[in-house]
Amino acid sequence: MPVLNVTNREGIERTIECSNGLSLMEIIRNANFDELLALCGGCCSCATCHVYVDDDFTEALPPISDDENDLLDSSDHRQSNSRLACQISFSDMLDGLKVRIAPED
Repeated sequence: MPVLNVTNREGIERTIECSNGLSLMEIIRNANFDELLALCGGCCSCATCHVYVDDDFTEALPPISDDENDLLDSSDHRQSNSRLACQISFSDMLDGLKVRIAPED
């Protein structure tokens, strides 16, 4: 089964077995990471599922949408590898993906 590696804000990494078709936000939330609030439930309207994607995987991700880009611009912690976890659907192509939960704004 494909896996997602998630590092929380304290630097603790966990490996999660994933099902294809779920968003990273759903996978992380379902794995009980309290830091990922996901207040809008995946509607791309709050940026509380902000993560940093490992540079080795940025090319494998879908392009960032204008809405996602605008929401990330509102974060004080935006980096070049910032993405919203609700906007990335997990698939076998992302097996081994590493993300770190961004600091809360």
